[in-house]
Amino acid sequence: MDGEFADFIKPELFILIPVLNIIGNWFKDWGKVKDKNIPLFLGIVGIALSGLYVFSTSSLNLSCFLHAAFVSLTQGALIAAASVYAHQIVKQVGINKTENGDQGSKK
Repeated sequence: MDGEFADFIKPELFILIPVLNIIGNWFKDWGKVKDKNIPLFLGIVGIALSGLYVFSTSSLNLSCFLHAAFVSLTQGALIAAASVYAHQIVKQVGINKTENGDQGSKK
């Protein structure tokens, strides 16, 4: 992952990237969510999961609440983008291996 992009994500939230990837695969296998809407749903889930962490580690005054809301939105969006990016890289590598005659999977 690009170092500059990763610098904006809180280290304790990196665990959400594979979690969102798993959730995205579940949405795809489930079949009730169109492929084009999966990134949107991953963004919503990423914001919600980031919010759980950020709000659980914050105080309960207005200033901290607003800060936690902002951090949840930005971190959730960045985590979802990283998850979709990682999925696309894996997908492209799999397609390129298949085109070259290697054993790769097209999904």
